[in-house]
Amino acid sequence: MKINPDILTTSDIYKLLTGVVVPRPIAWVTTMSPTGIVNLAPFSAFTFVSSAPPMVGINIGLRGGDLKDTARNIEAMGEYVVNIGDETMMEAVHRSAIDYHPSISEPEILGLKTVPSDVIRTPRLRDVPISLECRLSRTVEFGEPGTRFIAGQILMFHIRDGLCSDNKIDARMLRPICRLGGPNYARLGEIVSMQHVGDVVTGPR
Repeated sequence: MKINPDILTTSDIYKLLTGVVVPRPIAWVTTMSPTGIVNLAPFSAFTFVSSAPPMVGINIGLRGGDLKDTARNIEAMGEYVVNIGDETMMEAVHRSAIDYHPSISEPEILGLKTVPSDVIRTPRLRDVPISLECRLSRTVEFGEPGTRFIAGQILMFHIRDGLCSDNKIDARMLRPICRLGGPNYARLGEIVSMQHVGDVVTGPR
């Protein structure tokens, strides 16, 4: 099969790409509006972009031609928190994607507790295994729909006790949620350990 993207609609390409780029981690982002409303939304176009300084990035598209609450709040306040949920929170993550009015606080609607962050004003989710307090570094627009790639510097890591040893996260204990295409999610599944690449012989000595 061959598919020419030039003949597809933006919606069709989105469906195709989200089925190709799998599994994806989910950034469960808390932001705060200038009036103090705490917003929560999931984004699976999410990755880290730098380790010095530590930075992560999320892609946020438009909704109906307008900025989503998350992007609008980040641009207004210059900060946000990336929360990482575990598999017990899958339903709450999915429901937080509902398009609520900006005056509605998703954590309140979903019964999710928040606690103050250490460095920024935006609160983080209390019961997630990992939260990253971030300060906006830069925003880059891509494509015709005005999709924004938002990169932020991590100012503070919050990691559940017992989950991290020697600065390494135990993925089996983390039990992250994996995003697939459509309304589909997955658990981590089997972990296969390989040799460190530095220990692998790649050619004749």
